[in-house]
Amino acid sequence: MNDRDGKASNPGLEKGFEKRMQAPVLSRSLRALAGLLRRVQFAKIGLFIISLFLFILAISLMKDGARGVAPAVQGIFAVSNPANSLGFGWLFAYTIMSGSPVAAAALTFFDAGVVDKLGAFAMITGSRLGASFIVLFIGFIYVLRGRNRATSLSMGLLSLTVTGTTYLLAFVVGAGLLKMGTLDRIQLESGALITSVTDLILDPITDLFIRFLPGWGIFLVGLGIIILSFNLFDRCLPQMSIKESQVGQVSRWVYRPWAMFLLGSTVTLISMSVSVSLSILVPLSNRGFIRRENVIPYIMGANIATFIDTLLAAVLLNNPAAFTVVLVEMLSITLISIIILVASYHRFEKLMLDFVEWVTASNRNLAIFMFTILVIPILLMLV
Repeated sequence: MNDRDGKASNPGLEKGFEKRMQAPVLSRSLRALAGLLRRVQFAKIGLFIISLFLFILAISLMKDGARGVAPAVQGIFAVSNPANSLGFGWLFAYTIMSGSPVAAAALTFFDAGVVDKLGAFAMITGSRLGASFIVLFIGFIYVLRGRNRATSLSMGLLSLTVTGTTYLLAFVVGAGLLKMGTLDRIQLESGALITSVTDLILDPITDLFIRFLPGWGIFLVGLGIIILSFNLFDRCLPQMSIKESQVGQVSRWVYRPWAMFLLGSTVTLISMSVSVSLSILVPLSNRGFIRRENVIPYIMGANIATFIDTLLAAVLLNNPAAFTVVLVEMLSITLISIIILVASYHRFEKLMLDFVEWVTASNRNLAIFMFTILVIPILLMLV
């Protein structure tokens, strides 16, 4: 058989040639696939699945045990109004060094009727105020390690100050939205389906705890499990190495407030922990990669995205009003942050930086500040 040029062609020879040409391509594809599989950290994926399961289990246990804690919350801690709830959430987050478990506890208290809608909203706000102390605590650790006090503490102080200012303003806006019922009709339709599936899986486990533990014991076990779930999730995050070459490539974005706002939101969404996303600011600042005047929008973005896990907890409770509380919290803090960024960012920035500079100027000022953030939630509990 001849081809178009009149030359003889051999089908068997052509097929052999095609196979030899395909072999290197197939080999390269297999090597690429093997390299990809080596880079996938299956242990971290398994840990993530375990942490997610524990989170859902913890919400279920806390929901079942919340009524057993009601006498202590309403009697011993005297949580009977929004001010008490704000202080209680604030101190609770100090105690366990985390805000997300306290926010989840607020929703379970609301679901059990321990606090009302505004009380749950206030307790969640308090949990975020208390959680921002963690960054300041990390700054203290850097000071003990011999690092510059002003640099190490500035990020924690700035995080706490920006969080406190924006959240308290958002509390006023959110309380108004809750009273008007503006967002009551917005719900996640798949919530009932999710809870029915999780109930089918978790009911045998929760029934076992209910059989052997009192209500308050079930709640405490759930609280311990949810703290464990967040710790495990932190271990799932990839280890990030900070190189000057990498920082140099994105350094121009540091000076753009909206870019930093989106970065803070993104990092928190990925880590599902505002403590993680804000805590990395301390080493970055100590190594000179970022300055405190550039991180205010980052903190604002992180403070919005941190409610994703709380929103999931509301969905798992299958309580429409609880979902509304979290949605109002997210919307109010978003509105306040956007208004500040658009209308008066530079004035707000100067105000925050001047206050942080005053606090770090002397040991007396720092002591006054630390005393104040400890006393305020206690006073709120006594109102």
